[in-house]
Amino acid sequence: MASTNTSVEPWQIDVARRQIEFARGYTKRLLADIEPDEWFQMPGGATTHIAWQVGHLAMAEYGLVLLRMRGKEPEDREFITNDFIRKFKRDSVPSNDPAAYPVTDEILTVFDAVHAKAMAEIGGFTPEQLNEPLPMPTAAYETKLGSLLFCATHEMLHAGQIGLLRRLLGKEPMGPLG
Repeated sequence: MASTNTSVEPWQIDVARRQIEFARGYTKRLLADIEPDEWFQMPGGATTHIAWQVGHLAMAEYGLVLLRMRGKEPEDREFITNDFIRKFKRDSVPSNDPAAYPVTDEILTVFDAVHAKAMAEIGGFTPEQLNEPLPMPTAAYETKLGSLLFCATHEMLHAGQIGLLRRLLGKEPMGPLG
């Protein structure tokens, strides 16, 4: 685990922000040609679907970039609800019943709104704040900066799952990153 006794530099915050933005851009590319009727399919024996993956990424970015940094704020309900978080939390089990979830457009709205709020707030995080220990450490990091870094890694992990689901749905492989 990363040590909490080193000083966070401003460039590290920028690197974390850029990694999160890159991961989100890649995920959006993977989603670009997924039709709404494909979002809840579990092809080829898969135990997950696109809708759960995207909802989970929205929930996780909220937790890693906003909740762990500054706690829950009353205005958070404007872009993510407790019900949404429950449906997509880590231990939830994906169901192929679309009625168990918000509609695709709502999932995408939350996905985009959480990301916009996270990107807006990252710029206000100070090096001192990001050097603080996490109240709920991630598997790899103990500090709040580590939570930002893990957010990008976590998204790329799920982008890989979305990429596999795309292929199982018969989509062509994506071109190079970048």
